[in-house]
Amino acid sequence: MNAKPLAIVILAAGKGTRMKSALPKVMHALAGRPMINWLLDTASALSPQKIIVVTGPDMPMLADAVAPNQVVIQMERNGTGGAVRCALPALTGFEGDVLVLLGDTPLLSLRTLQGLLAAKQQAGISVLGARLEDPFGYGRLLMDDEHYITAIVEEKDANEAQRDIRVVNAGAFCIDGARLERWVSQIDNRNAQGEYYITDLPAIAAHEGAGTKAYITCDGDEILGCNSRSNLAALEKTLQGRLRRALMDSGVSMLDPETVYLWHDTQIAPGCLIEPNVFFGPGVRLDPDVTVRAFSHLEGAHIESGASIGPFARLRPGTIIGAGARLGNFVEVKKSTIGAGSKINHLAYVGDCKMGADVNFSCGAITVNYDGFEKHETIIGDGVMVGSNVNLVAPLSLGAGAFIAAGSTVIEDVPADSLAIERGATRKIAGWAARHRGMKRAAKGAKS
Repeated sequence: MNAKPLAIVILAAGKGTRMKSALPKVMHALAGRPMINWLLDTASALSPQKIIVVTGPDMPMLADAVAPNQVVIQMERNGTGGAVRCALPALTGFEGDVLVLLGDTPLLSLRTLQGLLAAKQQAGISVLGARLEDPFGYGRLLMDDEHYITAIVEEKDANEAQRDIRVVNAGAFCIDGARLERWVSQIDNRNAQGEYYITDLPAIAAHEGAGTKAYITCDGDEILGCNSRSNLAALEKTLQGRLRRALMDSGVSMLDPETVYLWHDTQIAPGCLIEPNVFFGPGVRLDPDVTVRAFSHLEGAHIESGASIGPFARLRPGTIIGAGARLGNFVEVKKSTIGAGSKINHLAYVGDCKMGADVNFSCGAITVNYDGFEKHETIIGDGVMVGSNVNLVAPLSLGAGAFIAAGSTVIEDVPADSLAIERGATRKIAGWAARHRGMKRAAKGAKS
């Protein structure tokens, strides 16, 4: 627990230029949610007095995403030191600790940030470091035996011995707020890039006799940053692994976890089984003991206990699947309620439908819910039998226990316990098939 008041500054002004995107860099999504919001959740768990997000100009979408936290604008993108300088007016009078985080490093854990705060209590500044097998591209932390930093050396400026150092700067700093403004004002831009870097602070603080303590994590995935689409994919992979592990730890079974994609709000209760290659989009909730079979795609759906979905099923937004219901291969359901124990086992479409319990909706049957201008509702009572290749043309109501004969196109309501059948009479012409084959063979022979 941090003994001092805490303020957090998140640097998020990056444009995402190298990502070839018009979106601000930190607005790119992980598990369907802007990466900045993952970091904000972790930062908020530290109970800071305030969180300040430094954005660039013309980023209203980002300002909305981080609300109600305070936003300050860095008009000139001139480095991390320049970004911190933009936040100073919002910190006027604050003399606790100031935690500075990079908005494009979204997967830092609460435990790591707590460790960084604890290290700060032993120095004027603490810096997050990570021990990497491959430190290429990162600044190196030069430390003494007690993890006090003597310098941070960027790779391009490092000599051969320094490049062999595997402890790197992870970009997070905790700084004495009472001295922050004075120290930041001394950062200069005498470097190849002509920018102001927060990494100069340890040397500046050392001139006042204030040490800088490193807090080292060995989890390289945790410090992953984002400067490219490939970086974004690496972050997604790491986050998906965390989400899957959390669900499996809670009692969810996954046969091949790495093939299951989760949304940030996916809710799966204990006892569920998820087969390979399943995609969970936004707004999916599974009650206990649901099975989702391979190659299914779900979004905006609530699946009640004991139901079975797929393989190769698609559930679209607004769908509720009742307890014990079964949806099989190549079944699509949209904005519909499927009653308990009902079966839609294969090759069917159900849209804008209220289906009762214990309905059998057979192969090839569909609800015809769209007339080219408006969607219409189909109501199916309990215990209805819908035969194969049936078209139910909405608006339509089928009473409980009705039986719809295979091949029918139903355009009128069907009373309870009634049979609805719509088929043309079968016409039989004796010998026609043999004569037809003979004509075709003769024509083919003449042509050859």
